[in-house]
Formats: sequence, C-alpha cells, structure tokens
Amino acid sequence: MQPPPTNQTKQVEKAEVEKPELVNSKKEIGHRDFANAKKILPEVFAGLEEDFYCGCTYSGKKVDLNSCGYVPRKNQTRAERIEWEHVVPAWVLGHQRQCWQQGGRDNCTASDTEFSKAEGDLNNLVPAVGEVNGDRSNYSYGAWSNNPTPIYGSCKTVIDFKLKRAQPREEVRGRAARITLYMHEKYKLNMSRQDRQLMCAWAKLYPVDTWEQTRDKKIIRWQGEGNPLVSDPQQLSSLCP
Repeated sequence: MQPPPTNQTKQVEKAEVEKPELVNSKKEIGHRDFANAKKILPEVFAGLEEDFYCGCTYSGKKVDLNSCGYVPRKNQTRAERIEWEHVVPAWVLGHQRQCWQQGGRDNCTASDTEFSKAEGDLNNLVPAVGEVNGDRSNYSYGAWSNNPTPIYGSCKTVIDFKLKRAQPREEVRGRAARITLYMHEKYKLNMSRQDRQLMCAWAKLYPVDTWEQTRDKKIIRWQGEGNPLVSDPQQLSSLCP
C-alpha cells in the first residue's frame, strides 16, 4: 500500500496540472512560445508594418531607413533588419525564476512553460529596428528630456547608456505603458513604485489609438486573448487609481 500523499506532493501535482498549454500550429488558437510566436507575428502586423521605436516602415525583415531618417549609431547590419522586441524584456520576465538562476534565459525557455508563455505573449512583442532593440537591452523606460539629443538620426527614441534607461518616442508611450502594465499584472511581475507611476501617467496621458485596437483584434484572433487595457480602457482605473 502506498503512503498517502503529503502536502508537498499535492503542491507538485497541482503545479503540474496548472502548467499552461502552449500551441505550435498556425491553425490553433492559444499562447505560444517565442519561437512559434515569431511565426505568427508577421500576420499580426500585416498592414501595420511600422517599427515601434522610430516609425520606420519595413518589408519582410528589411527596414527602410530613409522612411524615418534613421542613421545607424554603430551597427549598420542590425539597423537594417526588423527584430521582435519584448516591450517588457525577457530578463524582467525570468531573472527571478529558478530556471534563470540555474541556466539563464535558454534554460527557462527549455524547461519553464510559464516563462515560455510570457516570453511568447503576442501582446508584449513589437517590431523594432534591430540596433535599437539591442541598445535598449533590458533597460526600463524613462522620460528625462522633452528635446533629447538624437542618437539615431531623426529617430525620436533615445537610450541613456549610463543610467540604463530608454526614452521611447512620444507616439508610442501610451502603447508601451499599457503593454507593460498588462504584462506585470498577467504574470505577477514586480515593478518599482517609480516605474508604475510613470506607466500609469503615460497610459492616462496617451489614450488607446487605432494601431492598438487593430493589433489587439489580430492578437485575439491568434492567441485567444488580447490586452484588456486596450479593449476595455476603463480597466486602467483598477491598476492606476
């Protein structure tokens, strides 16, 4: 006769039952890991082919630098290609998880389904000029100048490498804020009081726009759920009293 299950055994069994189910086919609706999300993202952004940080147009993976007056800071190759940027960086999603501490992001992707769900959440992914994506790294967003010194030609997004902060162009601050607030609420992530105040301020100052609404409907089509702060802006009051 087997001994009765202990509380620890029950907790492990419950955790296994509650592991999120991920889909990997274009025909299925649901959350995906990052690798499979990237296969869907061109569909999500069809008709919305504009880089998030600089407003550059792109076709396929090729950025039209002239469309936005972009001048590469350092990396011409990455500047010319579109990459899929995590608005809330993967480091924020995973660095406090045991899988990350035991082997970094690759280990989390391979072994932690909850991390994979967050990493591949379509709500958190936007097209970005590769160079800006790389420069932004895992820096938090900030706002420190109304007229910052450009570092990418006419692009209005700037990075402060010393303070490790990124100031996105004004046109996308509301979008970035609603994505950030959604991700922290959805995946129970920690956010500093200062960052939360800024995100709430941006979300209130810059209302939901047509780009967000169109994108949200497409995300629901592929993932089954979008960002409620976009589809129902009144929900913002519960996160930002």
